[in-house]
Amino acid sequence: MRILSILSALLFAFAAFTPAAAAAPGCALGTPGTTERIIVGQTGRSMLLHVPAGHRAGMRAPLLFVLHGSGGDGAAILKQSGLEATSDRHGFLLAAPDGGIPLERGFVWNIPGVPTVTGKVPGPGDADDVAFIRGAIDWLAKQGCADRTRVYSTGLSGGGRMTSWLGCVASDKLAGIAPVVGLRAGNPLAGDARRPDPATCRPTGPVPVIAFAGDADGTNPVQGGGAGYWQYTMDAALARWAELGGCRAGPLRRDLAADLYEQLYAACRSSVEVAGHIKRGAGHVWTADNEAMWRFLSRYRR
Repeated sequence: MRILSILSALLFAFAAFTPAAAAAPGCALGTPGTTERIIVGQTGRSMLLHVPAGHRAGMRAPLLFVLHGSGGDGAAILKQSGLEATSDRHGFLLAAPDGGIPLERGFVWNIPGVPTVTGKVPGPGDADDVAFIRGAIDWLAKQGCADRTRVYSTGLSGGGRMTSWLGCVASDKLAGIAPVVGLRAGNPLAGDARRPDPATCRPTGPVPVIAFAGDADGTNPVQGGGAGYWQYTMDAALARWAELGGCRAGPLRRDLAADLYEQLYAACRSSVEVAGHIKRGAGHVWTADNEAMWRFLSRYRR
């Protein structure tokens, strides 16, 4: 019996040091409460990842992408958005990648068929940002870091347009989107740019949307117009997302504060909502209330 006990103990000890045990689940990509640049698997690209303070190894966390504006980068949007502090308060991973197309000292995002701020339409030789973000989600999940059912995206300006595009073409990966001064619902219609083209935004199911904007934005005006990639109004974008979600109520308009009003579509399929928060007198800046954003997004799982 003593020999059997010794053999059992040796086998247990050996198992503890096998490669499978050494690869036990647990996110080891950063120190809680810090932001570090990480290489994303075999993509050849990197991104900044903020691991929330108090994060416990072995626990998968929600994941929020924050996408920079045109000509910016991941470091800039972290500073502009203030979302690292929100991540620490609520315990979600925060990923800030760079766009795939270099522009001067920064980057722009590849939204197929839509010209960048330079006026150039991305071509087949440009990096595929949708594929990269899809791959980053899968890789972070495989590392034991991200909860696949709770992945979301937000972004500023061009990053808001990219977030909208992800809602159109990667809704199988995202549980909700929150564009900031950049809500779109597909490309402008070729024959009538004041309307979104339904053929260019076909999510696989209803998408929860909360969008933030300022009514004094001259770059991406809520009233429409502006650059060729913009054109249709924010109202048209919200209405299209509501149509895609099968919403039966709205738009319902109410004041949330003296300088802030909401347009809300409700009674949608899968209990989603589509909301726009418009700040009176605000321009082309980060107009989002981060707490309201996370409160909305965190209600949803994929």
